[in-house]
Amino acid sequence: MIKVLILEDEDAASRRLQKLVKEMIPEAEIAEVIVSVVAAINWFSSNAQPDLLFADIQLSDGSSFEIFKQVKIGSPVIFTTAYDAYAINAFKLNSVDYLLKPIKREELKNAIDKFKKIYRSPLQTGDNHIQQLIETLQKSAQYRQRFVIRFGEHMKTIQTSEIAYFYTENKVNFMVMKDGKRYPSDFNLDQLEELLDPKNFFRINRQFIISYQSIAEMFTYSKSRVLIKLNPPSKLETIVSTERSSQFKSWLAGE
Repeated sequence: MIKVLILEDEDAASRRLQKLVKEMIPEAEIAEVIVSVVAAINWFSSNAQPDLLFADIQLSDGSSFEIFKQVKIGSPVIFTTAYDAYAINAFKLNSVDYLLKPIKREELKNAIDKFKKIYRSPLQTGDNHIQQLIETLQKSAQYRQRFVIRFGEHMKTIQTSEIAYFYTENKVNFMVMKDGKRYPSDFNLDQLEELLDPKNFFRINRQFIISYQSIAEMFTYSKSRVLIKLNPPSKLETIVSTERSSQFKSWLAGE
């Protein structure tokens, strides 16, 4: 018997997850479905640890991270998240997994297979892996997933994953989309450096912050600098500054 605990405050998502878990783990027993942080803390205070925990990151009364701060949990965890898919790749660890909502059957099956492979042995290393994932998720949650732009009387929401690069010209800040459209930005480049995930964006000089996917071509330049051709193209020269060249090459290599 595998004891499964589910932290999920959406009824439809909970019912579907329970159904799929029972299909894929016939020996599973759903210990309980918990919808709030407070209820989860109370549950762990009076029950033995489950064999497997499914944890939605946003519960009805706050973040499930609060549970891990107050309760020592050694169970393997499969997080369910609403984070954009491009950011999720940063969260992979051997001992846990995560599922992007809406949960896909094949992804759930892979997560459960991973659980069976890794966790049918004692869980002595579970705490460290879970804590590492929590810290990674919390850090990534600080980065902007979308921006609101204003032009005239209109407002528009832009997904960060749609942005190719940011630049400043004549003291005005802009963002350029992957489709070539340009919009004004309310944030300067110093502010954007704090808001953007450094795994996906890099400030190459005082004038540009580019996404990895916007790089079309690169050429060696004087003093070990790098000349970049962007896609969509920019009318401005885009050269990695001397002081940033070493960091830029490390960033390209994913270091």
